Amino acid sequence: MKDGILTLGHSPDPDDAFMFYALAKELIPTQGFRFEHILQDIQTLNERATRGELDITAVSIHAYAHVCDQYALLPSGASMGDGYGPMLVSRHPRSREDIARSRIAVPGTMTSAFLALQLWLGKPATELDLVVVPFDRIFEVVKEGRAEVGLIIHEGQLTYGDEGLVVCEDLGVWWGRANEGLPLPLGGNVIHKRINPVDRRMISAVLTASIQYSLDHRSEAVRHALPFARNMGLALADRFVGMYVASSGKRTSRA
Repeated sequence: MKDGILTLGHSPDPDDAFMFYALAKELIPTQGFRFEHILQDIQTLNERATRGELDITAVSIHAYAHVCDQYALLPSGASMGDGYGPMLVSRHPRSREDIARSRIAVPGTMTSAFLALQLWLGKPATELDLVVVPFDRIFEVVKEGRAEVGLIIHEGQLTYGDEGLVVCEDLGVWWGRANEGLPLPLGGNVIHKRINPVDRRMISAVLTASIQYSLDHRSEAVRHALPFARNMGLALADRFVGMYVASSGKRTSRA
């Protein structure tokens, strides 16, 4: 934190934009803190967290194990795949055995989606044929044949059909089947421990208030988020927010 300005890292996707609408537009009290929004894909944010670069950031739960010495997990903004989650898509249906032999485009090796993929296949990364690309280019890579399967996160879970792709497996559904209906932990928001505990509590309350403000002013918050909703109209963006944001904070989507 420098001069009361906190760096706040989150993904350039509609649910994160929805959550932080009130902060971006300065619509709620912030206890004297100001926020610099850093929009980057989740793999980049995970990597930056390993270096302790941002004051507050979204991270994958997979990555949190590697940064918990530097960051504390915040009580709001968590991502849980409750009956849905990251998906494996292809140009035609593929079995688990076929996918294990295929080239897979993934949005980052520190993402929870990638950890779930390894658990589903029962294979470590070293035994898989992978290509790492930004999450918003996975459709392109699969359609062009540079990968046979894509591991998709964010709003791609709603728009894959428009790209002419089919779902081979929904890892959130699989996780629920395999774990007595428990949700799949995907991501969370964290705050750096260099910030003193009193300030951390105040900042946490501000972030929670931002989420609640958007829920209380849903229509305007969805319109704010719409520019981040690639290939989605207002109705679909609203549906996406309805799926992934709840009164206790964000439910799922970040991987």
